[in-house]
Formats: sequence, C-alpha cells, structure tokens
Amino acid sequence: MQWMLAQEPAPIQAGVAPHEGIYAPGVDAVHYDVEIGLGKAADWVGGRVTIKVAVETDAPILPLDFTGMNVNSVLVKGNSNPFDYKNGVIKIPLSTAKKGDTVSVSISYSGTPDDGLIIGDNVHGNPSVFVDNWPNRTRFWLPSIDHPEDKATVNYTIHAPKEWKVIANGYQTHPPRKTSKDAIGPKGERLTWNWEVTVPISSYNMVIGAADMKIQTVGLAGCGDAPASQREDGCVEVTYWVYPEDVENAKPSFARAADMVDYFTNLIGPFPFEKLANVQSSTRYGGMENASAIFYSENAIANGRNIEGTVSHEIAHQWFGDAVTESNWHHLWLSEGFATYFGALYFEYADGIKDFRKRMESSRKRVVKSKVTNRPIIDTEVTDLFKLLNSNNYPKGGWVLHMLRGILGDDIFFKGIRSYYNQYTHEAVLTKDFQASMEAAAGESLGWFFDQWTMKPGFPHLSYEEKWVPTSGTKGLLSLTIRQTQKEEWPIFRIPTEVCWDDNCKSIMIDKRTQTYSFEFDAKPKSSALIDPDGWVLKEIQ
Repeated sequence: MQWMLAQEPAPIQAGVAPHEGIYAPGVDAVHYDVEIGLGKAADWVGGRVTIKVAVETDAPILPLDFTGMNVNSVLVKGNSNPFDYKNGVIKIPLSTAKKGDTVSVSISYSGTPDDGLIIGDNVHGNPSVFVDNWPNRTRFWLPSIDHPEDKATVNYTIHAPKEWKVIANGYQTHPPRKTSKDAIGPKGERLTWNWEVTVPISSYNMVIGAADMKIQTVGLAGCGDAPASQREDGCVEVTYWVYPEDVENAKPSFARAADMVDYFTNLIGPFPFEKLANVQSSTRYGGMENASAIFYSENAIANGRNIEGTVSHEIAHQWFGDAVTESNWHHLWLSEGFATYFGALYFEYADGIKDFRKRMESSRKRVVKSKVTNRPIIDTEVTDLFKLLNSNNYPKGGWVLHMLRGILGDDIFFKGIRSYYNQYTHEAVLTKDFQASMEAAAGESLGWFFDQWTMKPGFPHLSYEEKWVPTSGTKGLLSLTIRQTQKEEWPIFRIPTEVCWDDNCKSIMIDKRTQTYSFEFDAKPKSSALIDPDGWVLKEIQ
C-alpha cells in the first residue's frame, strides 16, 4: 500500500496487533462464498457468507470477527445453530464436528457498515461502494477470520445497480445478468456479477468495488507463466477501471502496468493471480494492493497526478504481501519494504540507474528524518496497527533488501528471492523464513545482518579522517580512521563495504566504534576517501 492516509483512521474494535501463533485455534477457513446486495441510493447492504471450515480439533468454537451490523441467522451444515455475538466476535460452537471434518457455516447479516465497506459519493459526486480493509477492517462488512495468516479462496456474488460496473478479486466467471427479485439487499434494477478467486488470499485482500466506471485495457502480461490465469493463452489481462471523467487523467499512470507485470514475472516468478485490475476508488490510502484488484486514491487520479511510482509499488505487492504474506503485522516490512524496493527496481530496469539511485536517496532521507529511528523494524511493542505504517517498514525495509543485495551480489540475491517466493507462494511467513531462504542461497549464516537491521534500531553515522605519511619518493602510507558516532543505544553496525580514492578501491569491514586502516600507495591520492561509493549502505556520513 502507498504510505499515506487520505484521512485519519477510524477507530477499530479489537484493532490491536494480534498475538503470535494461531489466531483462531482449532479451525481454518478454506473458502468464502460471499453474497452482497447493494443499492444505488442506500446506505445499507444485505450480506450472506458461507464459509467452509477445516476442523483441526474436536468440537471447536469458530470465532469470526464481525462488528457494527446485524446477524440475522447462523447455519451450520444447513441447520440453525446457536451463536454468541458480542465484542466484535461471532462465536459459533461446532459441537458435532470432529478433527478432519470440513464444515459449512452460513451467516446472514445486514446493516450499515461503520467502516471497511465505504458507501457514499465519489470525488465527482456520484454514488459508489468500495471495500477498504487494511489492516483488520474486513470485520466491518464480512464475518471472517480477520488475520493475515488465515488464507482462503473466495467466490463473490454481487447484486449492484444496473448502471454500475463491479470489480472484485479473481476472474469474472460469466457476464453480469439480471438480478432476481428476491435477491438480498436494497431493491431496484440490479445486475448480478460473479467473481471467483482460485488461489488462497488473506481476508484483508478480499474486496469488491462498484460504481459507474470505464474499463480500459493496457495489455496482456505474464503469458505462458501465469498459473492462476483462466485464459486459454495463459496470459494475465491488465486493465484499469476509472470514473468516466478521469479516463484521460489515468492514462500516464497505467501505461506501463503490463510491462511492470512482465518485469516482476521475469525477475521473481509467475504472476500469482487470475488478472490485474487497477481501480480508482475511495480507499483512504494512496494505493491498496488488494490481490488482482488494486485500489488507488480517487483524488490523486482525478487531480491528474501521475502515480506511476505508486502503481509499480502496488503491482510488486502482488508477489510480496499478497501471494507471500506476513503472518504477523509486526513483520510488515516483508510486504511494504519489499514493495518499496521492488517498485523502485522496475525503474532501474525501465529508466536507468540514475532514476533508481534518485529513488533510493529519497528513501534514505525519509529514514534519516524519521521519528521512529529509535525503534527496530520488527517492533513488537506497537499495538496500534496504523502506527506500523512508518519509515521503518517502508523505506528502511527497502534499504535492508538493497544492502543485502550489495553484500551477496545480484546472482545470489535474486536466486534467494526467487527461492523464497517459490517456496512460500500463497502462504504466510515471518522474517526468519526469508532469512532461511537467503542463507540457503548464500551458503552462509546471515544472522548478524538480520539481527542488526531488523531487530535493532537506527543506522550508522560515520565520520572519518585521513593522514598521509610519505615513505619513499612519491610512495606513502595513508591512514584512515573511521568512527561510528550514532547514539550509544544503537548497535555498533557490521558494515562490509569499500573505500575509494580516485579509481583505487579497497574492501573494508567496519565493525567497531573506532578503527584505523592503513593502505600503501605509489603516490598520494588526489581525492579524499569516498566510503561506500556505489551507495549500498544506509548511513549518514559527516
């Protein structure tokens, strides 16, 4: 997601970081069959969800996050079932279920969502409905296990006013048809849209959007290497869905979207979903990476901004964040740091190294000026999930990847990235899983690297001084003293890097508060020392 809130977050019931481990013990949601009824002038919705639940212990209780709407009925295996609904959770006893069973649980509900499903006029004053889930706001419109580690496939049936287009995750199973008179939700002339997600996604990725929109095709991508594609040619169709007033404004932002998909496919691995729609919406964020249906700020597009950088970031999320998902929000950098770095890598490929370095320098400055430099990237003390949207998880997380690339070299780094993605596609992970993949690729322990950069605060502040001592003729000994001057409570960083004079470069390891290096030269260098000349290290030099 693009790190900028369009508005202040609404309070979220139970909106704190979940504990480590299994979020809903004894049960695993494997499929959601979602039916939603919308109305053009209505501020309420009708909903029905049938959840297939894999039972992992005898007679478990199924806890579904849900708040602010009415629960009309709960059925288990088609029969009315007792339930307890309070404090934002529906607790449904599966009394007759045995370990190994798969149980069907249906919940019928209705009401006006407090959040999560945004109903109202769009930037042009026309009615629209868009889901905006991150981090745990799915509970406001859909009974669900609202936690990133629980993934499931989804089928959507959406009844919406006939003038609207309806987008959702997955692929459209058939053209929209006239809605039956007895369908749930507000009455009126409606069409029924069906979308299906064939691979498991986290609940925060489950979205729908409905409004008067124009659909523009960018092109096909990932051809021959998109296993979830439902097209006969195996390609991914890349489109953008925008309000009719903004079709021209949107063109520059999405012109290279298909090229981005091809680039990431070649660099990382197969595109993980059925299609890719880029959607103008009422998300509070600059962009939200919903699997196969990315939502972007309606205001940014309406105002004619070129948001191509956001587009690259959100498309990179399809691999990292959506397909490979952090199982705990405290490891958000596995999503946002990756999207920040790989989003920038597209521009290194497409527009050259200077553009890439400019983006990395901008990220570096954000880290240096950040208010959270005294906190580690993996900050388990954070309980307000919105406070994780900070420079540690975005630019610093991106710089962690850049530094690791600099240490390992491109061949090993990208080999490790591809292995990590291939092993954990459609699964949930922690930082230790990524570390293990990179160590396997490198053939060495990287514990020191991940410990200092993800578990400790800060970054190195370096100062240095040089002294030239002639020895014979033009020859001499150059003494270089480097000091790490960062705060005492920050670690002494281990920094494998280079120092250069003119074109003469020396490999060094900086790993002490103060250390001195001596180098012999045939003649006194004309330039001063340049530490880390190619910009591989997150640092400040005084």
